Amino acid sequence: MAPLKKEQIKQEVFDLYDKYAHNQLDRREFMEKLSVYAVGGITMASLMSFVMPNYKDTLTVSPNDPELDSKFITYNSPKGGGDIKGLLSKPKNSKGKMGGVVVVHENRGLNPYIEDVGRRAAKAGFISLAPDALTPLGGYPGNDDDGRTLQRQRDRNEMLEDFIAAYEYLKNHKDCNGKVGVVGFCFGGWISNMMAVRVPDLAAAVPFYGSQPADDEVAQINAPLLIHYAGLDERVNAGWEDYEAKLKELDKDYEAHFYPDVNHGFHNNTTPRFDEASADLAWKRTIEFFKEHLS
Repeated sequence: MAPLKKEQIKQEVFDLYDKYAHNQLDRREFMEKLSVYAVGGITMASLMSFVMPNYKDTLTVSPNDPELDSKFITYNSPKGGGDIKGLLSKPKNSKGKMGGVVVVHENRGLNPYIEDVGRRAAKAGFISLAPDALTPLGGYPGNDDDGRTLQRQRDRNEMLEDFIAAYEYLKNHKDCNGKVGVVGFCFGGWISNMMAVRVPDLAAAVPFYGSQPADDEVAQINAPLLIHYAGLDERVNAGWEDYEAKLKELDKDYEAHFYPDVNHGFHNNTTPRFDEASADLAWKRTIEFFKEHLS
């Protein structure tokens, strides 16, 4: 049977996957509800294969890219989880010091997609660090289902401390120019917003479809924000109106983009929610924003 195409799948299937991916449905409930759409020649096996991440064929930058120095390091997060593992990537032949980028994973640990994003940032001329907030629990377990289960066991504010510590590590790295930004996806989008709140000297923050800070936290934001939202992401977008009103009221430096007719997770090229045109545009804007603020 030929692989399913995105056009064959109803939006309700993407909505179901979003609930499953964000722990609103367990696997049994997800499978039960998904089975309703296994009709007209579409089997459950083909549906499951379609919605689950494909890490095998989707890397855009090889871990062994000859132009990069990319390796796992350990740094200390004294207010968070202690010793944290992360992927540190930088151009091999860079002349001079570079801006730093903390790359923050979704709600399932440092999976191959986020490692790839870290390498993409390095290919664009930055030194990047992609931490694994699951390190205290043994690290990303090799699949997203178990990764989500593990991440629920950690306190999100403690994990926030891990990424703030990553900022400090990069800022003081011998190859960094001291200007450090953050980009994060889903859970990492919330972390990006909260690092803007918590880190006075953060040079730039780029949250992708991330939950917003509380109204009383927005005043603490100093960093310029580039915010990406998915047009179909009602769950996350519900908080934008209040967030934007507060950003405007306090005259904060922000830029927001809504990408029409795409789902939460549209940047993640390992799942069918991926939208190539929107992902490419959002990443182009992200790199341009970092070049403006981290140089």
